[in-house]
Amino acid sequence: MKLVNIKRIALLTLGMAICSVNTMAQKEFTLEDLNFGGRNYRNFVAKNQYYTWWGDQLIRQDVEECYIVDKKTGKESKLFSLDEINLWAKSDDQKRVRHLLNANFPYPTQPIVAVGNGKAFTLVNFQTRQIVWQDSLSGQKANDWQASSRATAFVRDHQLFVIDVQGQLHQITTDGSRDIVYGEAVHRNEFGIHQGTFWNPDGSKLAFYRMDQSMVEDYPQVDIFSPIALHEPDKYPMAGKKIHQVSVGIFDLHKKSVTYLKTSSPVDRYFTNISWSPDGKRVYMFELNRDQNDCQLMCYDAETGEKMGEIYRETHEKYVEPSHPIMFLPWDDKKFIMQSQKDGYNHLYLFDSKGRQLQQITSGKWVVLKVLGFNTKNKSIIFESNECHPLQRNLFQVHVKGGKRTLLDNGRGVHNGMMSASGEWVIDNYSEPDVPRNIEIVQTNLKSRRRLLTAENPWKGYKIPIFESGTIKAADGTTDLFFRMVKPADFTPERRYPTVIYVYGGPHAHNVQASWNWYSRSWETYMAQKGYIVFILDNRGSENRGRDFEQATFRQLGQIEMLDQMQGVEYLKKQPFVDTGRIGVHGWSFGGFMTISLMTNYPDVFKVGVAGGPVIDWKWYEAMYGERYMDTPQNNPEGYEKTSLMPRAKDLKGKLQIITGYNDPVVLPQHCLSFLAECIKQGTQPDFFVYPGEEHNMRGHQSVHLHERITQYFEDYLK
Repeated sequence: MKLVNIKRIALLTLGMAICSVNTMAQKEFTLEDLNFGGRNYRNFVAKNQYYTWWGDQLIRQDVEECYIVDKKTGKESKLFSLDEINLWAKSDDQKRVRHLLNANFPYPTQPIVAVGNGKAFTLVNFQTRQIVWQDSLSGQKANDWQASSRATAFVRDHQLFVIDVQGQLHQITTDGSRDIVYGEAVHRNEFGIHQGTFWNPDGSKLAFYRMDQSMVEDYPQVDIFSPIALHEPDKYPMAGKKIHQVSVGIFDLHKKSVTYLKTSSPVDRYFTNISWSPDGKRVYMFELNRDQNDCQLMCYDAETGEKMGEIYRETHEKYVEPSHPIMFLPWDDKKFIMQSQKDGYNHLYLFDSKGRQLQQITSGKWVVLKVLGFNTKNKSIIFESNECHPLQRNLFQVHVKGGKRTLLDNGRGVHNGMMSASGEWVIDNYSEPDVPRNIEIVQTNLKSRRRLLTAENPWKGYKIPIFESGTIKAADGTTDLFFRMVKPADFTPERRYPTVIYVYGGPHAHNVQASWNWYSRSWETYMAQKGYIVFILDNRGSENRGRDFEQATFRQLGQIEMLDQMQGVEYLKKQPFVDTGRIGVHGWSFGGFMTISLMTNYPDVFKVGVAGGPVIDWKWYEAMYGERYMDTPQNNPEGYEKTSLMPRAKDLKGKLQIITGYNDPVVLPQHCLSFLAECIKQGTQPDFFVYPGEEHNMRGHQSVHLHERITQYFEDYLK
């Protein structure tokens, strides 16, 4: 395999600073420009174009038109317009399609486009200019349409329904309620769960979740936007307490019957990553114990629900985290690929249907990030990984037989691919630290590559900060940690600048990557414009660095992370331009937990902090996430006591502002309020701000208000 030199990439990319060439007479940003809720935000993101595939035909979607693109020349021809679609579909006001950005082509060999507006879903033949099929979606949620049978599963008034191609409505359940939930995501969306219904390949059978959460305690949320506030509780399974019980049903569209899989007891058990055999007769599912250290891939007969056997089992002393369903080879329905990090990094494995491992397809100290699909012609897999560099995301093709890998992109930056039906073509949408966005069409045999879009810098003419990236050693003295530093556009090393550390630090996230401006958040640009240096470090425990890197924080969240973040502080102290008497810290969610942890464990280091939606005590957090990393409070009392911030309330010394959404269903307001009560008891003085009606993150224009508030706090107390 011929790859770009990894060391060379590290030297070229990590040593690079993206500087503003000319800062004279340049305009300044506002939060309306930079923040995603801002009125001008869309003008300050890199231009994008939207594509989809019609089989192997490339289609560009726009608001008013869809174009077919010649893959070799890039030349476009109009396929149809929005007005034409509404004319052919005979759309009235309720069914009128508003734009074509979501148009898709579900049948690779048929001239049919699927369009909708949230209230109706329509298939239009754009050659005969006629409606092929139409369905109303009014009052439904969790819609799941299946292209082969053209049946739609949906939830209405807590009940699961299926409407078939003839328009006949089938009510699958009758006992749905707030306590009994059908057809929706379960287990708090952990384990890669994003939906609750799963059609088999021909659309004749539907697997669906049933979640009994009657035993789960309510958290008393309140809707204040009523003359008298209303009680609107959330079911919240806290660590160590009773959790919901899930089962999986199979609805047979032809027999109009429901069968439930005969799994082991659903008590203290998780069912995830449901998939079907190619013939639609068997269901595969990963089953995980509550400790999350024993994972089984099970097979069930979809007709009878009977257990057919254990296909695979994986255990680990800390935890196993299945997040991807198995995928059968399209050219061999007796073999499937599975993702696992059992060798320390997430990789692809080939199994037969009896559960025998035939081959490890990929290996190395890097992570498979996403599987795009299969190239059936040369029997390969198209996927994304960080093999070229931990901060990158690159497109690869690997041949199942022999495991030969081929790099499909330029070997730099962060790439997101979208594969054609055959796998012979990929749309490559990517950026690099100094490249806002490029889009290319790539033939996976590498015989053709064409640029479709080169986006201009949307910040041209503005005072752009200096973005840098580099590495420091973790607190263990050996592990490399990546950082981003954002400096004012007029930076001079002779000055000493107030410095804010932005932190997240938790699992399943990272803050530094080799995309445009090193993946910098726009708020960092706003702060740099106001004369701050902003520093961001991905500590151990964050994602995409392998199992041991991620699991270093097991049973003691926040402790290893703080040690690594303090290594970042030591690095900053060595920089002559950092004013060590003016160091602040800010983070949200896990980052809010880290902010208060750092403020109270190192009170003489951090002068100012802003903690958003912070976890205060992990025993008040949800079981699925919390117990994976902390075990239960009953089994790990020392860990919970060590990581709780309640005893640290007395140690608060600097200025701390805590912000939360009043109706946060993720990190419950109980966290903030309990910490405030303890601060009152201890005589310490945090500030507090709440967003009424908001959840875990501020939505829409309220985000502009939020980030102005965060900025002003540092302006008032750090500058």
